[in-house]
Amino acid sequence: MRSAFRIRLLSIPGLGGVVPAGIAVILWSLAPVLATLARHVPPLQLTALCVAVAAATTWPVARFTGTRATDRIAVPRRIWLSAPVLIIGAIGFYFLALRLAPPAEAALVTYTWPVLFVISAELAYARRVRPPSITGAALAFGGAGLVLMPSGGAGPGVPWSGYAAAFASGSSWAMFSLLARRQSVPLTGIMPRLFGLAAAWAAAGHLLLETALWPVPPDMALTIVLIGAGPYGLAFLAWDTALRRGRSTTVGTLAYAVPVLSAVLLVATGMAAADWRLPTAAFAVVGGCIVASCPERPRRPASEAARTS
Repeated sequence: MRSAFRIRLLSIPGLGGVVPAGIAVILWSLAPVLATLARHVPPLQLTALCVAVAAATTWPVARFTGTRATDRIAVPRRIWLSAPVLIIGAIGFYFLALRLAPPAEAALVTYTWPVLFVISAELAYARRVRPPSITGAALAFGGAGLVLMPSGGAGPGVPWSGYAAAFASGSSWAMFSLLARRQSVPLTGIMPRLFGLAAAWAAAGHLLLETALWPVPPDMALTIVLIGAGPYGLAFLAWDTALRRGRSTTVGTLAYAVPVLSAVLLVATGMAAADWRLPTAAFAVVGGCIVASCPERPRRPASEAARTS
């Protein structure tokens, strides 16, 4: 009875993508708090260590989920070249943003990427952007922007370099998601190897550009393990699964919940101040997700419209 109910539940259109997307959203919402605890580690060094942990964490999962499928299909060379670069960009720029800007605001700027993903996915597949996607994205983006208002005004004290790094991270996320979405084979089975390449390239950049923090303090080492295993390990596999099984619009807009959840966690841990904007932003984000995930109403032919008028 339970197995039949589970099969029937997963057969609901889009639900197979919503569940793993929800797991990824929860794990990603922990990233600002954990990354703030490790902010004294240089960004590229932190990226290399976290991605190395992610490679070790995702390897056993990939062996049971996607390796056999990808072993039978030749993976395009562009995947091996572009995916590790996008992983480094998404994670490295995010760590840099958290060093240069307040964590809650940096997370909000980073998570403008679902707008780019939803619109770019619809342009890639349908060659147009649906009006519900534009409306929902505007509502969710505007709601998330409410939390940015306290320090979002112009002036010399605004950490624009941190916000620029956060936007670069978000752009990398959007491009990685679109890359994963458009592949004929899931990336799940090769994610450990992609993580390994990204860790090697990030380590090389670290040796060239940064001064190492070594040895890493034990508390930061534990934080690095948690970041690599969760937000940048299992979350990647869950997100790739969500992109495969769910609608691009629904999955993409679900990510709008991440900055709100992250802000709540930052407030709960004393890393950010609370005000009325958080519940208002949460309401707008959820409303935007609902609007953007609604199917567009089909246009009636002119002859039919004339008969009913």
